[in-house]
Amino acid sequence: QVQLVESGGGLVQPGGSLRLSCAASGSIRAIGDIRWYRQAPGKQRELVADISSGGDTNYSDSVKGRFTISRDNAKNTVYLQMNSLKPEDTAVYLCNAVISRRSSYTFANYWGQGTQVTVSS
Repeated sequence: QVQLVESGGGLVQPGGSLRLSCAASGSIRAIGDIRWYRQAPGKQRELVADISSGGDTNYSDSVKGRFTISRDNAKNTVYLQMNSLKPEDTAVYLCNAVISRRSSYTFANYWGQGTQVTVSS
């Protein structure tokens, strides 16, 4: 069994910062690319940032320069540091990762349950 659990969401004022975490647990052999998505009410799910197993990163234009994705492979954890937050960043943030279980050499797609981020004064 493999699980992804996000944490770190909450209510923050415009201009503030939050740090999201996504921890993978279970019988894991390897973790490949990890992505942060967000879903706002009435909007399509948006890819916010991704990081490869080698540490290469990509960001959507809407968060570039404000958000930073990083990973700690020893802890099977990925982080999303969010600075200069805006009301339009309000959404449920979801972690997605491709993971190979110890019982298999194939990779499968896993999702966390999401964490709410609300940016409001």
